[in-house]
Amino acid sequence: MQVAKRIQGLSSAIFSEMDDLGRELRAAGIDVINLSVGSPDRSPALHIQQALIEAIREPGAFHYALAEGLPEFKQAVADWYLERFGVVLDSEREVLSLMGSQDGLAHVYLAHLNPGDVALVPDPGYPVYSAGVVLAEGIIHPLPLLAENGFLPELDAVPDDVARRAKIMFINYPNNPVAATADLDFFRSVAEFARKHEIIVCHDVAYSELAYDGYRPPSFLEAEGAKEVGIEFHSLSKTYNMAGCRCAFVVGNADILDGLRVIKSNIDFGVFRAVQKAGIAALRGSQEAVEINALVYQRRRNILVQGLSELGWPVPSPKASMFIWTPLPPGWDSSREFVWELARRTGILVVPGVAFGSRGEGYVRIALVGSEARLEEAVRRIGEAFDFGRTGMEG
Repeated sequence: MQVAKRIQGLSSAIFSEMDDLGRELRAAGIDVINLSVGSPDRSPALHIQQALIEAIREPGAFHYALAEGLPEFKQAVADWYLERFGVVLDSEREVLSLMGSQDGLAHVYLAHLNPGDVALVPDPGYPVYSAGVVLAEGIIHPLPLLAENGFLPELDAVPDDVARRAKIMFINYPNNPVAATADLDFFRSVAEFARKHEIIVCHDVAYSELAYDGYRPPSFLEAEGAKEVGIEFHSLSKTYNMAGCRCAFVVGNADILDGLRVIKSNIDFGVFRAVQKAGIAALRGSQEAVEINALVYQRRRNILVQGLSELGWPVPSPKASMFIWTPLPPGWDSSREFVWELARRTGILVVPGVAFGSRGEGYVRIALVGSEARLEEAVRRIGEAFDFGRTGMEG
């Protein structure tokens, strides 16, 4: 039976292969250290867990929750945005709940992209940015993220005819996978570019609270004119360790959100009420756990950056996100070959950069999802298995 043409361009081959590789290693009795998937390994704060427990026991807890989201959840989002970013939002028109940010990241294309329309998508980039275009039968125009540009797209390099045809542009800072950050000057330039060419800007800011050394990532909506052209996706997954709850939100331009609102009203019944109540507790409650969470990830980052650099593998130190994006160690030029050899020799799983786009070749992404002890163990194993002063398959 033949599947629809629109999904023939989708692939999870790399990630499926990583899962298969992990199973093979475990079956062979190897202790696997999985640093491939960006899934938080810490628990939500106790007051969030308690709010979820209490909400489950409320009358009507298991009724449908409409796709709009509970009014009190949307108001909590608006209040949090004002407190965190100084951005004023109308909770009724400018906030929409999501079943995890990936829900909205994929569906926004269905709301605003016609077959044949162009979308500007970062390369390398989070896979759903491209998958959503494929599902909407649009055309992907890659925005190269290069180290020499601080992994920011060069908007002036977008050909005029492409810019005229483009309907949507995705940006993501702090970034997954490249762990880069952006400042308000960049966001202002994005808003100006989008306004000039009548392009919808979608900014994914899911990692804004995983920032280190005192750095505070800004919101795209803080930039002058940003709300005129764009929306911003955020999630409780990474900030509050609620990934399995599938609770997120999108905020910004009301007219842009209206299109996504129509899509969601036709395909889902909203986030579980009890989960939204837990989300309210997270957004309104003490943020001390958020600060502690960032410090935990900062220590993990330091272990890997310092440890691998001492082994002769120079690893950049990111200012934010839950990932390290690093060039391959000396002597290697294929990210797939290195990742598979790393797994075979050490039992450590990371993701080849090419999985995120052609311009990801030459890099690997390492997720900061292991305990400090496990990360120290990972560094030890790599040091025993590889000599980065020599080339390729030696070690």
